[in-house]
Amino acid sequence: MRAYDLILKKRRGQELSSGEIEFFIHGYAKGIVPDYQVAAWLMATFFQGMNSKETTALTQAMVSSGETIDLQEIKGIKIDKHSTGGVGDTTTLILGPLVAAAGVTVAKMSGRGLGHTGGTLDKLETIPGFRINLTREEFINNVQKIGLAVMGQTANLVPADGKMYALRDVTATVDSIPLIASSIMSKKIAAGADCIVLDVKVGQGAFMKTLEDARLLAKTMVDIGEKVGRKTIAIISNMDQPLGFAVGNALEVEEALAVLAGKGPDDLRNLCLELGSAMVCLAKKAGSLEEAKEQLAGLLQNGEALEKFGQMISAQDGNPAVIQQWDLLPKATYQEELKASQSGYVAALEAEKVGLSAMLLGAGRETKDGNIDPGAGVVLQKKIGDKVLKGETLAVLHTNVMAKIAEAKDKLTSAYTIQPELAAKPKLIYEVIQ
Repeated sequence: MRAYDLILKKRRGQELSSGEIEFFIHGYAKGIVPDYQVAAWLMATFFQGMNSKETTALTQAMVSSGETIDLQEIKGIKIDKHSTGGVGDTTTLILGPLVAAAGVTVAKMSGRGLGHTGGTLDKLETIPGFRINLTREEFINNVQKIGLAVMGQTANLVPADGKMYALRDVTATVDSIPLIASSIMSKKIAAGADCIVLDVKVGQGAFMKTLEDARLLAKTMVDIGEKVGRKTIAIISNMDQPLGFAVGNALEVEEALAVLAGKGPDDLRNLCLELGSAMVCLAKKAGSLEEAKEQLAGLLQNGEALEKFGQMISAQDGNPAVIQQWDLLPKATYQEELKASQSGYVAALEAEKVGLSAMLLGAGRETKDGNIDPGAGVVLQKKIGDKVLKGETLAVLHTNVMAKIAEAKDKLTSAYTIQPELAAKPKLIYEVIQ
């Protein structure tokens, strides 16, 4: 078997066997198949696509390219959650402690942010002392003790995916649904959870721009999960505008704390209740989504979800006092308001431009090894459907470096569209696929 033959076969649109895919992927992970041949194969796959059988085989080959995590010693059904990325997406910080407070076992591996999208690990590290580099033993012990742990992904977990994603990024082959689906699901499967809830974002600020593409991606991932014995549910949610009001690491942690305290933005809270209800039902801790949602809403109101977050912070060497004393989080030195130049109603708020504005202020990385400013970002005051008066504050920019604030302000201004007519608030959730 030669890599050349598999490239040619895929270029001709022919189906690759699971053995051929495993040979190719494992060869790449071991350095036997070179980058230039994988780049050619990726482009052939981009244009010819993959059927369901091939996509599942690709996922399994990437899982077996490195180590996997066995969570069987942890009692109960282990649930994982994944978002396809967005702006102001703080759901993991809320969902982890919320569903753990409902008795669901949450053992989650998360990543860092790149570009205008934020990373869960970067957000958690704004909490004083919080440690994301746990050993396997610490990770499992924390899950057994408090039902919850979040840590960084190890380098040996799905190494083929890490190498391939970097190559896709520079060969214009990122936006292939089989490649996206297998990349996401391989990491989820290798991390050892029994069930997976997927938040598939769609809209201007998401990777999937159309509902049709988001639906196809969701169905592909659910299909992979079912074929490898992991019950999987996908919820397609709106990312035409940022989720919540805060965009930026410490700012988003503060907003997550507000939701866990029974407050916070309605859209962020409602999405977490929907995703959390699916997680609770998969864990068999409720008989219906309605029952689960009522249970979770109660845990936000009575403070148990916030207390669980404090337990996780303490277990990972952070300062649990932050759940009450939000001023312990990093703060930016400078704040500047963006004022409305006209009266009317917000008709559009482009999520990607808001994220790019926050990145210019220091909240995001331009390269994988770049640094972030934990206190930088944007806090929105007005979103789609809101009435605005001329001179009223649309958003507040937070930064420690004034050099790019004018550029960031211009970018944020261009994100807003204000019109005389009342605009309808966007739909939050489009559909559930299972």
